[in-house]
Amino acid sequence: MGEENSICVYCASSDASDAVYRDVAYRLGGVLTTRGYAVIYGGGATGSMGALADGVVAAGGTITGVMPRFMMDLEWAHKSLTKLHVVEDMRIRKHMMLSGSHGLVTLPGGPGTFEELFEALTLKRLGLYTNPIVLVNTRNYFDPLLAMLEHAVAERFMHPRHVGMWQIVAEPEDVPDALANAPEWSAAARSFARVL
Repeated sequence: MGEENSICVYCASSDASDAVYRDVAYRLGGVLTTRGYAVIYGGGATGSMGALADGVVAAGGTITGVMPRFMMDLEWAHKSLTKLHVVEDMRIRKHMMLSGSHGLVTLPGGPGTFEELFEALTLKRLGLYTNPIVLVNTRNYFDPLLAMLEHAVAERFMHPRHVGMWQIVAEPEDVPDALANAPEWSAAARSFARVL
């Protein structure tokens, strides 16, 4: 599904969060487009999801949405996408978004965003997803999550090398360089997937 330069973006649909989160999402859409990336995301029209799509569209970029049928029935889809894939359930949606990408960017969000991110980290730990994962740490949103992951390393549920699975940036403008400069990752990660 994804083009050679496709980046998957996980983000939220909430319009109730601080407007800075939507501003960052909009800027990210423009930044990725300007740097020659196509975007794959969840297809929504509200919150950071809608702002991301608006940013890509305003910059003349390519954006593909992937949305479960029940969300389409609720008319949650953005109206100006390059493509929209309607799928049967959330599991297929996640698989299509991630497998069609050549990198992942995660913006602040709620349980759905966390669930998507953790699945990607799990697949990367197992060497099944080897592309960059970048978190945009707006308002230090991810600090508690990063502390939890560091605690998992300290308690030996993760290997110290696993902290190389993700990169942290402060601003959306930093994302392209983080994608380009992410440490190499391969199926060889399976050799330390289990902490012995």
